[in-house]
Amino acid sequence: MKRFGGPVLFLDRNDINTDEIIPAKYLTENTKEALKPYCFEDLKVPGFEVRRDLAGKGAVVSRANFGCGSSREHAPWTLEQNGIHIVVAESFARIFRQNMYNCGMIAAEAGPEAIREIFALFSGEGALLSVDIEAGALEFRAGEKSKTLPLVLSEFEKALIAAGGWVDYAAKRY
Repeated sequence: MKRFGGPVLFLDRNDINTDEIIPAKYLTENTKEALKPYCFEDLKVPGFEVRRDLAGKGAVVSRANFGCGSSREHAPWTLEQNGIHIVVAESFARIFRQNMYNCGMIAAEAGPEAIREIFALFSGEGALLSVDIEAGALEFRAGEKSKTLPLVLSEFEKALIAAGGWVDYAAKRY
């Protein structure tokens, strides 16, 4: 199973689309690994510098409609190649969300109030995210501060995560 959580990358913007996660010009690459250096290459968020801010992160927290745009698995693959296996946001584009689970990753939704609070408490504070799939909990920590949010997953989503994604899930069952 993948490692979920770790240092958090805060991307304070709505509507981060798949072209900003991985620009279309790189979709001809032959391996997932080849996508790694291009993650968030075209993303414009005030204060965000991809080469400085992406390295070593294990989670992303963002606003509404994360992963909108083209329906490509390359976006989750690029996150995965950079060690990010969980994105927490107010909402996700439907296809992006399913592609995350199909890749054995987590797209966790939290309401706008919860996301505002997480940004207010932890953005710029070197926050860490711990994920407990069985307990259904996301715990954010920075220094003495902590906040736990519910992680709501269907049994099928849990099975996809445990299997490592749809291909491995299907190989074991069909």
